[in-house]
Amino acid sequence: MIHATLHQLKVFEATARHGSFTRAAEELYLTQPTVSMQVKQLTKSIGLPLFEQVGKRLYLTDAGRELFNTCKEIFSQLEQLEMTVADLKGMKQGKLRLAVITTAKYFLPRLLGPFCQKYPGVDISLIVTNHERVIDRLANNQDDLYVMSQLPDNLDIKAQPFLDNPLVVVAPRNHPLVGVKDISLERLCEETFIMREPGSGTRRAFHHMLDEKDLEVKVRLELGSNEAIKQAIAGGLGLSVLSRHTLTPESSNTEFAVLDVQGFPIQRKWYVVNLAGKQLSVVAQTFFEYLLMAAPQLMETGIINV
Repeated sequence: MIHATLHQLKVFEATARHGSFTRAAEELYLTQPTVSMQVKQLTKSIGLPLFEQVGKRLYLTDAGRELFNTCKEIFSQLEQLEMTVADLKGMKQGKLRLAVITTAKYFLPRLLGPFCQKYPGVDISLIVTNHERVIDRLANNQDDLYVMSQLPDNLDIKAQPFLDNPLVVVAPRNHPLVGVKDISLERLCEETFIMREPGSGTRRAFHHMLDEKDLEVKVRLELGSNEAIKQAIAGGLGLSVLSRHTLTPESSNTEFAVLDVQGFPIQRKWYVVNLAGKQLSVVAQTFFEYLLMAAPQLMETGIINV
């Protein structure tokens, strides 16, 4: 290992991540023979095979997996060093990796905009996906911070609430229940519903409420996005339970109405989350503190819809 270079480790890490010399070469703007040669030299320094090839796909050996994990730690520490040095110079710069559940896309960009203006040296990677995939990424420590509303029970985490996330029953504006006061859950269950896919935090919260009353709803459609659900509601296919954040002032005034149902809104919170024991980078800590301060302010001014 004493003869291994940082460049060789970088080439190896990209190859291991992609499982391909060609894709690593494309990412690093190198030729494929150059990537192969660098990995070959690193293999010689280690003294053990790092990959085995099956067809066109490369697979890590035991030694390769150990080296891959070490590379991730090395590059993470170097990135942290760069951010710390920039902070000592009075500058905030570096990479911020965020993973958020899909509903957070309705308000998080309004928080990221002012943050990026304040810290133009920060590059942000934002992954927007469903609840289960965010939990997988959290378990594997793939990002700096995570935004979600339903916290996992099986992970040792730190979670800080920063914003309300009320769940409401949404109907098309011309639905007969619009304007009716104090609708019972029993009456609501006579309607057909459009639901998010199994595993959705919103769906779980609604089903938990129904289970307590020993009730069920008729599910006509299961859709994988809030936007698709809103289109289905507007088309008269049924009702749904959504975060109020998904309703922009424009759409809620024209296409949709929030029903007055007993037990609603279901009061939930948005949390910013990271693994317990994880040392946040300078940039991640800065964003964490900014989020706790800015979210309530934007809610008070009406920029974030609740």
